Amino acid sequence: MLISALRCAAEPVIYSWPATMLDDPRGHYPIALLHLALEKSASHYKPEPSKRDQAQWRTLRQLENGNGMDVVWTFASAEREQKLLPVRIPIDRGLLGWRLLLIRQQDAGRFAGITTAEQLQALRAVQGHDWPDLQILQHNQFNVIPSTHYAGMFTMLQLGRADYFPRSISEIQSELQTKAGHHLAIADHLVLYYPAPLYYFVNPNRPQLAQAIEQGLRSALHDGSMRQLFLQHFAGTIAQAELAKRRVIRLDNPFLHPDTPLQDDNLWFNPELGY
Repeated sequence: MLISALRCAAEPVIYSWPATMLDDPRGHYPIALLHLALEKSASHYKPEPSKRDQAQWRTLRQLENGNGMDVVWTFASAEREQKLLPVRIPIDRGLLGWRLLLIRQQDAGRFAGITTAEQLQALRAVQGHDWPDLQILQHNQFNVIPSTHYAGMFTMLQLGRADYFPRSISEIQSELQTKAGHHLAIADHLVLYYPAPLYYFVNPNRPQLAQAIEQGLRSALHDGSMRQLFLQHFAGTIAQAELAKRRVIRLDNPFLHPDTPLQDDNLWFNPELGY
């Protein structure tokens, strides 16, 4: 019985962030929040990183098929929610949809005069070919170049094959640091916004795991520990973004599931409050 209890106490949950990228700051918050949620749910699950770094579409397919993957955090869309098991709590409070424009340093003056969506539509953005952002930008009449390679998008920008790369305020500062040799900068005065729920998605064959994650997240929301963790990771980057000084260009996102909790203000980032 003791052996059985120990096994239950340490049931592994394989999440999509590979062990080789644990030093990448983009993964620190969702990994920490997953640990917090499972602790709050008093469950017997033990989060563990995946063993391989692979393209997003392959990871999602692996999750859908229940093939060695249990949890992925990614941008929600109606299509993804039909195939996977979503936990409909935006883990980053929608920060993913607040997009600063990564540009070449030499183009700072060029972007200083841009104030409208129409002016941006005349330029070339770059996005991942399997990211929901691509469809959103295309739906809003933006000129977008799809790319299959994350690192390659920064090189495309550096070489002038794209004019800008919209990046979340939760990602862009760390990317600027890691890509310092590309001589990139953040465009002044502008921020794009569209509703972008970042959910934990669970293997469809593991509904009890999804229930435990949701229970833990709601407990963390209620007792304030999720807020504390969010601010610990993002207060500095939110302050650096200086959203109050930026012109917000709002875009439509028609690709959300009807059950997206858009009306629950407690779940979404409010730039006026900084949380």
